[in-house]
Amino acid sequence: MKTKYIIILISSIFLISASVFSQSSGKAEITVTELLELINSDTKQIILDVRNPDELVGELGHINGVINIPVHELENRLSELNKYKGKELLIICRSGNRSRYATAILNKNGFIAFNVVGGMRAYRKIGK
Repeated sequence: MKTKYIIILISSIFLISASVFSQSSGKAEITVTELLELINSDTKQIILDVRNPDELVGELGHINGVINIPVHELENRLSELNKYKGKELLIICRSGNRSRYATAILNKNGFIAFNVVGGMRAYRKIGK
């Protein structure tokens, strides 16, 4: 049991370090594998899904507990996310394109945001 917690702790430290490195190097992105490791750790992740609401019930579904603000509404709804300033936001969409754009908007406005590369399509390919 101790070994499991040590592995989770080491993985979390590695992922946080990787996230900080990615952010500072201008690459504000994480992989689906990194996302899954964060979700499976004991930390509470803030995931923003920028797809339209009807897509969350479509074939790709959604990740439980996500915040949904469609990308075309994001700039007008930034105030809804102010309570998360200073925390890492993980941004996802269907394929990673809209979330890349949303990540740029958020980072430009003082948030710490990371695009989930490959989006929900990549997330579902891994079997979730």
